[in-house]
Amino acid sequence: MKIARFTVSGGEPRFGIVDETEIVVLVGDPMFVGYETTEERVPLDATVKLLAPVIPRSKVVAVGKNYADHAAEMGGEAPTTPLIFLKPNTSVIGPGDAIQLPRESSQVEHEGELAIVIGSIARDVKKEDYADVVFGYTIANDVTARDIQKADGQWARAKGYDTFCPLGPVIETEFDFSNAAIEVRVDGELRQSGNTSQMIHSIPEIIAFASSVWTLLPGDVILTGTPAGVGPFTDGQKVEVSIEGLGLLSNPAKNR
Repeated sequence: MKIARFTVSGGEPRFGIVDETEIVVLVGDPMFVGYETTEERVPLDATVKLLAPVIPRSKVVAVGKNYADHAAEMGGEAPTTPLIFLKPNTSVIGPGDAIQLPRESSQVEHEGELAIVIGSIARDVKKEDYADVVFGYTIANDVTARDIQKADGQWARAKGYDTFCPLGPVIETEFDFSNAAIEVRVDGELRQSGNTSQMIHSIPEIIAFASSVWTLLPGDVILTGTPAGVGPFTDGQKVEVSIEGLGLLSNPAKNR
């Protein structure tokens, strides 16, 4: 089931189930009120704007160096346990929204990733119970100011700017993450190409590990790492992240 958060002609945000060329409008956020519909159907046309399918209640958890080829291109070995960090929920934007490039950075880079959307309060989750706390999956771009990351020696500022976490276009509640292709293109040029099967730390492991550190709340998002090929993009370029079975997340870049 594909869940969208959307507006029509600039109206109030609503939730719905994507049914081919239409959205079946839901009474409210299905994470909290279920899948009751209003019986209204909205055509997926130019009047509809898809929004970030979820705004995390508290945080975005991200995993670094979770693909061996990406760890190698960053000049190190993959960590033996998940390398986790936080991005603020204010970094989240939706499909088509502009990634705003900070004036103080000259090297902003893309990192296409599979994202997990948490659906219930999760603390000390066992690996075998991971599915009990997952609402669904979506696409993310873990945008990073690489020069600032190197200068600071830590990642909070470099990965935490406003607009540095595009999410979308929808949440898929029945996604098979075991073998899905991930690709990133900048102005149509293929930059990253990998597969979720190449993750070092699996999704059950990541959820168990993250929930042993922080209580995860409904709507929190976990980014699961990026394959090799990260690289810069600049003002006016378009970054597209695609994941097989989830669709395409596209965002333009714009100088702040």
